[in-house]
Amino acid sequence: MHYDMTSLEARKRYKLLSSLVVPRPIAWVSTLSPEGVVNLAPYSFFNVMGHDPALVALGILEHPEKPLKDTVRNITETGRFTVNLVTEALAARMNQTATDLPYAESEADLAAVEMAPASANGVPGIARSPVRLECQLMQIIPSGTRQKIVLGDILALYVQDTLLIDSETVKIDLESHRPIARMGGAGIYCRTADCFSLARPDSETQPLD
Repeated sequence: MHYDMTSLEARKRYKLLSSLVVPRPIAWVSTLSPEGVVNLAPYSFFNVMGHDPALVALGILEHPEKPLKDTVRNITETGRFTVNLVTEALAARMNQTATDLPYAESEADLAAVEMAPASANGVPGIARSPVRLECQLMQIIPSGTRQKIVLGDILALYVQDTLLIDSETVKIDLESHRPIARMGGAGIYCRTADCFSLARPDSETQPLD
C-alpha cells in the first residue's frame, strides 16, 4: 500500500508514523512554571541530535481543541527543561502524568513522583530515573499549526552509578540499562532487553549477497 502523506488526513498520518517508526525512546520531561510548579509529561517523538554540542529534540503535538501544552509554555517562559528516561518500574507513574491538569497543579504531586534537585539548569529531575538530561532551550521551531520541535542544549547529564562500568572511559553497562520505549500510539510499549551485535564493516569488507 502506498500513501500520499501530503494529502492523507492528519489522524491517519499520526497512526501510521507512530506505529511504524518504532521503538521510540520516551522523554519524561520535567519543567518549572515561573511560579515554581513542577510539570511532568511524557513524549515519544524524541531523540538526541548530536554531541558537539550535545542536543536533544522533542516533537510536541498540540491538541486541536486545547491551549498550549504546559511543557511548551514553561520551556518558552523559562528556557529550561530536564529529560528523564523511563524504566519499566516507572511506567505506571509516567502514564499517570500524561493526564491534563490545570496549569497551577503538578503531575509530580498527582503521581507521587519523587524529584531530585538539578545540578545545572535549576529544573528538578525524577529521582528514580537512571538517566537525566538537564537542558537549556536552544530553539523552538513551529513545524505546523499544532506541532513544534523543541531543541535543547544538554548542560549536564546524570547517570545512575550502577550503569557505569568505568567512569573514566564512560563505558555503560548496556545489560543493566533497559529503558522502555513506545511501540505505537495506543499505549503500547516495549522492553529493550533483547539485543544483538554486528561488527561495523571496514573498507575491505565485501557486501552481503
